Amino acid sequence: MLIIICFYLVSVVTILAAAMVVFSGNTVHAVLWLIFVFLNVAILFVTLGAEFLAMILVIVYVGAVAVLFMFVVMMLNVGKAEIKSGFLQYLPIGGVLTALLLAEFVLVSFSFSSNPFVATAAMISEPRVGLTNTEELGRVLYTKYFYLFQLSGLILLVAMVAAIVLTLRTGKEARRQDIGKQVERTKQDAIEIKKIKPYSGAT
Repeated sequence: MLIIICFYLVSVVTILAAAMVVFSGNTVHAVLWLIFVFLNVAILFVTLGAEFLAMILVIVYVGAVAVLFMFVVMMLNVGKAEIKSGFLQYLPIGGVLTALLLAEFVLVSFSFSSNPFVATAAMISEPRVGLTNTEELGRVLYTKYFYLFQLSGLILLVAMVAAIVLTLRTGKEARRQDIGKQVERTKQDAIEIKKIKPYSGAT
């Protein structure tokens, strides 16, 4: 009974924190709310008996991805006007994607059993005696869902390349390193010696 109460309580807090990620006016606060969402989802995984997923969520998403988001947001220093400038332009696409996500949530909610802590027989992939939760997850992930797992890695690779392309700065304002000039630099180019008269001070 206590686990069920904890599950629904943390679920409500997670939904509220996710809403704050979307509606927060400050981008830094939005990233902090996102970290809070990840921590709450990790607690949900613990209540469901998936401690390995909870650990991976905290280590990977909170420890690496969310902190990286924080540094990127703080370095870009994007203003509110720039964020809201293309809102109406991408509103139809955002509406379609939101409708698709809501449809997926509805389908997933109806596919589960009425008891959230009891999985149906179709969801269990012939568990073997003596295997831990992590071993069972790895066996299913690299056999039944191997191609989907590789596809998700390819999507992450495309996202990484897209992020590099979007943030790559070109032109005169970009500060780039010229290895040739650094190698050819001499002492005369780097040091300027001035003779200062005593008690005159530097000007």
